[in-house]
Amino acid sequence: MDASTDPAPNDAGPFGRPLFDKPSARALSRVGVIDVGSNSVRLVVFDGAARSPAYFYNEKIMCGLGAGMAESGRLNPEGRERALAALNRFKLLCDGIGADPVTAVATAAVRDAEDGPAFRAEVEARTGLRLWVADGQEEARLSAQGVLLGWPGSYGLVCDIGGSSMELAEIAGGRVGKRLSSGLGPLKLRDLKGGKKARKALIRDTLESMRKQLGPQENRLFLVGGSWRALAKIDMERRNYPLRVLHEYRMTPKAVRDTVKFIEKNNLEEVRNRAGVSASRMELVGTAAEVLKEIVKAFRPRDIAVSSYGIREGLLYEQMPQQLRDRDPLIEACRFAESKDARMPGFGKVVFEFIQPLFKNARPDRLRIIKAACLLHDVSWRAHPDYRAEDCFDNATRANLGGLKHAERIYLGLALLHRYSNKREGTRFEDLYQILDEKSAQEAEVLGKAMRFAAMLWLKEDAHLGELRWQSRKKVLHLRLSPQAAPLFGEVARARFMSLAASLGATAEIRA
Repeated sequence: MDASTDPAPNDAGPFGRPLFDKPSARALSRVGVIDVGSNSVRLVVFDGAARSPAYFYNEKIMCGLGAGMAESGRLNPEGRERALAALNRFKLLCDGIGADPVTAVATAAVRDAEDGPAFRAEVEARTGLRLWVADGQEEARLSAQGVLLGWPGSYGLVCDIGGSSMELAEIAGGRVGKRLSSGLGPLKLRDLKGGKKARKALIRDTLESMRKQLGPQENRLFLVGGSWRALAKIDMERRNYPLRVLHEYRMTPKAVRDTVKFIEKNNLEEVRNRAGVSASRMELVGTAAEVLKEIVKAFRPRDIAVSSYGIREGLLYEQMPQQLRDRDPLIEACRFAESKDARMPGFGKVVFEFIQPLFKNARPDRLRIIKAACLLHDVSWRAHPDYRAEDCFDNATRANLGGLKHAERIYLGLALLHRYSNKREGTRFEDLYQILDEKSAQEAEVLGKAMRFAAMLWLKEDAHLGELRWQSRKKVLHLRLSPQAAPLFGEVARARFMSLAASLGATAEIRA
């Protein structure tokens, strides 16, 4: 985000100098992480722009290692064999993909089980993988770091729920603070003697103790873990929410209470099918809902955000140099996309500088979305012209991009749609427009049409296109073309400029 940490920040204008080509970033270009949890075993191989990496490979096996541990104290025998088979497969995949070395970490089930050390020894003997066991506080720290990967500079309370444990960690100013671990995992709670009454008493007592240790936590609550994501899917279904993207999905405390009631009153199989939750995950949702209801009651968060990033992303964040951590994940990802897919990498900066006078009063959070749009304005050129506008919208709203609220995704998508189309009516995405207020939708249209016009003045990377000047009170849009750009101002370019002026309700004045 801050270009001041770069050796020569002025060379790259408002974007700062790229970091994804530095040796420290390239070293992270393909990183394999294996997460051995109480309920699932997952392999993720990260690739691409290290600050906001692409998921080169992602596979999960629901093993249930922690099932029945409350009674036996040992790993579930069937789950153990499934986990060993999965780990053997994952090691072979990593060897083939070139993800080396691989970091393998185990959490609550393996650290608490009597036969945890024997399981680790067997994993190493069969696969060659050294399984690192994170204690509860370390698990909390890594999960919080995963949240910071997507939300640099965030503040609030991170709550990570696994099968056999639940962790809480404070984050503020890009740093992890106090951390606590508990046994409030749904696998463990489900097997508790005494049923729902005993569970409720244990949950309340545990959370009261954690609240006293952590103190007031009334900012944002970040939810990490598969059970929370399943609950968010059900909340989306209950609300008929149109954008089914889990990362950055927001809920209010009231929405959580309403969704818990919704789960209690409806047929779980019907709810599962409608929300798209797996059968194995749905078995734990009811118990997880009881926990979340009490967390909200105990900590009274201002709002609640779902994070798709957790311990695996936290392990990647662990390996990043601080200079890379400090960067905006959205801008870095868009710059990487431009360098890889645009016809003229670097022209996005030229477009941004040219159209910036239209947005001179934009807040910093809006200006970063405008920057992102300019970087992405030409990355979809390979799509068929008839479908290019819709492809841009679809990619922007559903892509793996960190640091984007849902309304910002729609804003970015609409801007890129208007980069290729004057109209947004009649698309298959019209139900998503409601997420954005009308003023922002109009601004996104102006941005898209501005990029659409600027793209007609296509010169080299460091070109000077001329100058736009927007007199908002007089409603006059001035265009002064540079000598290099003036010959490019043909009929189509003029029509696009007039369309931009019309979207502003402006009179156009043109000088060459």
